[in-house]
Amino acid sequence: MSSVLYDLPGPRAQARNKALGVLAAFGLVGLVGFIGYRFWATGQFEGAKWEWLLYENLQVLLLDALGATLAAFVVGALLALAFGLLFAVARLSEHAWLRMPAFAVVEFFRAIPLVVMIFFLFFAAPRAGLQLGAFWSLVVGLMLYNGSVLAEVFRAGVLAVPRGQREAADALGLRKNQVMRAVLLPQAVRVMLPTIVSQLVVLLKDTALGFLITYHELLDAARYLGSLTEFDRPIIPSAIVIAAIYITLCLALSWLAGYLERRNRRRRRSGPALPTPDLRGVRADLPA
Repeated sequence: MSSVLYDLPGPRAQARNKALGVLAAFGLVGLVGFIGYRFWATGQFEGAKWEWLLYENLQVLLLDALGATLAAFVVGALLALAFGLLFAVARLSEHAWLRMPAFAVVEFFRAIPLVVMIFFLFFAAPRAGLQLGAFWSLVVGLMLYNGSVLAEVFRAGVLAVPRGQREAADALGLRKNQVMRAVLLPQAVRVMLPTIVSQLVVLLKDTALGFLITYHELLDAARYLGSLTEFDRPIIPSAIVIAAIYITLCLALSWLAGYLERRNRRRRRSGPALPTPDLRGVRADLPA
């Protein structure tokens, strides 16, 4: 009747927790209602502030910003996953000359704020002759920071695989790279998938930092749309539209991860069945 970390709540504690949950729900609904009322009272839902959505050139501008955001996300995510996997394997190496530099690189880029890296790549790197531009300054910054975080995620996932799996693979005579590629990583990815998706969601939202270096993504489009005087400066409506787009993208990414996890689970359950032995013609000596 007790957990390892804490005792299970009794009837009085359960009633108290339910009451607190109901009060918190009412408080949240009241807060959302108050914000909606203030938006209505200040005219944020008037048609004049949303009329900009009907103009084709502004729709195209918004779609271009969405495409730029997705481009930075896709390229940054692929590079971050490759970076994280490479340095995770290096950190798991038995050779200190490979493990220690990988440790230094991962800890260094994890400690530097992402916005500082983006600023350095865009403003300082050209002084050293490295012209990256807004897109690659953003993408490389996303790769270095999120890849360093993913390296620790991959390393922790591999270490979480039971030790017997590695020992069994070693007993079969597999080489170290075969053990990592065919035994440890497939099992670790299933454990790490929720954390990987969470970090990719963070990477997606971090693409908004491209606004600071004039990269034309969704936040930059929201700034431009919110400054249009002919539509009474629709700052809040444009922010609501951009927020809805980000929420939709994050939910789509989470749904994709859930779909892959369910598919992988079904594949494991419906694996190849063991053949039934043919016992015809085999004489069984039954006891009397």
